[in-house]
Amino acid sequence: MSWQSYVDSSLVGSGHLDKACIISVAGDSVWAQSPDFNVQPGELLAIARALENPAPNAAADKMFAEGLWLGGERYVLARIEDRSIYARQGKIGVCIAKTKQAILIGHHSETTLFGNASQTIESLADYLIKNDY
Repeated sequence: MSWQSYVDSSLVGSGHLDKACIISVAGDSVWAQSPDFNVQPGELLAIARALENPAPNAAADKMFAEGLWLGGERYVLARIEDRSIYARQGKIGVCIAKTKQAILIGHHSETTLFGNASQTIESLADYLIKNDY
């Protein structure tokens, strides 16, 4: 399965995310993305740095203070865990999970339950980790 298939079928195709992308764990390249998800290189690098070991770290602290920027939009951080970041902008939210080689980023609309969106991202992350990705 291609990386784009994961975005189209497993993430956005779940109905729980309206936009998604998969990037390298270093945050230096986009492997696949929704056509309307315009993430910027600096935004991706900030996410990768916030998830570096051990997370949270100085980059995560900066993100808590200044917010998570994605697609030119600012989101308020809800929490950062070892491999995951959760942020919101009102009822709209972002769920992010790191695997061995990739970072999955999902955006959900205000009509989606946060738990469903985060479960979609975390489940695919678990699957990829199990398969050495």
